[in-house]
Amino acid sequence: MKCFGDKTRTYHCKVVLLDEQELIQEIQDTTTGQDLLDTVFKHLNLLETAYFGLRYLDPTNQTHWLDPAKKVVKQLKAFRWISRKKGTSPFTLYFSVKFYAADPTKLVEEITRYQFFLQVKQDILQGRLPVSQELAAELGSYAVQSELGDYDPRRHSPGYVSEFRFMTTQTVALENKIAELHKTLVGQVPSKAEMCYLEKVKWLDMYGVDLHPVLVSDFRNCDWWWS
Repeated sequence: MKCFGDKTRTYHCKVVLLDEQELIQEIQDTTTGQDLLDTVFKHLNLLETAYFGLRYLDPTNQTHWLDPAKKVVKQLKAFRWISRKKGTSPFTLYFSVKFYAADPTKLVEEITRYQFFLQVKQDILQGRLPVSQELAAELGSYAVQSELGDYDPRRHSPGYVSEFRFMTTQTVALENKIAELHKTLVGQVPSKAEMCYLEKVKWLDMYGVDLHPVLVSDFRNCDWWWS
C-alpha cells in the first residue's frame, strides 16, 4: 500500500529491437508489460502483435519473458535489477518473436514478415537454428539483397559481404559464395528476398524451437529441453 505523499517513480528503459536499433522509453511503477509492448508495436507499426514479446536476462544470463499483465518494475525487481537508491536505473529488454508462425510467408503484413526475417537471421547467427554451408550461402544472398539491393560493381567492391555476419563459423569461402549468388538476384525487391529467405527456413527441423537449460534428476548435470 502506498503511503500518503508517495510519488510515482520514473525509470529509464532500453528496448533493443530486432534490427538492433534501440528504443529508449521512460516507464513508471504502474507501467505494465502490455503498456510497454503497445509502445513498441506503435513504434514499429505492427498490427499482427500476438507473435511478439519482450524478454530480459536475469543475473545468471537466463532468458525470461516479460509478463504483459504484470507491472514491469515489479518483475525486474525480483532480480534486483532496479536499484533502491534515489534516482533512476536503466535496464534493457529485447523485442523478439515469442510464437513462431508455422508458415511465416503467409503472414498478412509485410512488416510482420520483416520482423520474422530479422528474428530468424539472429537465430542462425547465434546458433539456435543450424543450417548447412550451402543453405547459409543461399540465405546470405537473400539477406544481402534485402539490405543492399541489386549487385552493382561500382558500389560493391570485392569482399563487401564480409561487412555482414551470418554465422559464427563464417568463412571467406562462404562470403564469396554469397557474393556469387547475390549477383543472380538482380531485380528482386527486398520484400521478395525476405519472403524467399523465410520460405527456405520454415522447413528446417529446428525452426521455432526454443531451447532451455534444465537440470537432470541428480542435479549435477545440465541437459536441454525444447518447446
